[in-house]
Amino acid sequence: MFELTSYIGLFVAAFGAATLLPMQSEAVLVGMLLSDRYVVSTLLAVATVGNVLGSALNWLLGRSVERFRHKRWFPVSESKLEKAQQSYLRYGRWSLLLSWVPIIGDPLTVVAGVMREPLWSFLLIVTLAKGARYLVLTAVTLGWA
Repeated sequence: MFELTSYIGLFVAAFGAATLLPMQSEAVLVGMLLSDRYVVSTLLAVATVGNVLGSALNWLLGRSVERFRHKRWFPVSESKLEKAQQSYLRYGRWSLLLSWVPIIGDPLTVVAGVMREPLWSFLLIVTLAKGARYLVLTAVTLGWA
């Protein structure tokens, strides 16, 4: 039972870290890797799926932005949203390869939703980016690199 709740904890940390919440999943993954109590491939899968689903939530929120962008309480100014959209237009869907980068990655996934990036391409690129990040982190932590 402890093992299952640990995997759930990793999933929650990875999901939350991919949203606009100030959370971190890397420390949780490294701690679990160093404990040598878990299956490495399962840790990679759980962290990646959680992180990608958190980004998918951002994408979904981005799809809803148009309804709220003119409200006074909306947290992003019209000019900043326009600037983000212009950047996305310039670099396109491949900018989602940076979705793993702290600070810029989460807003980038929201903007992808605003820009109506198709879900299939969003999920493919974000999964590659976030999966590669966790794989590199695992390789460094376990001394594979």
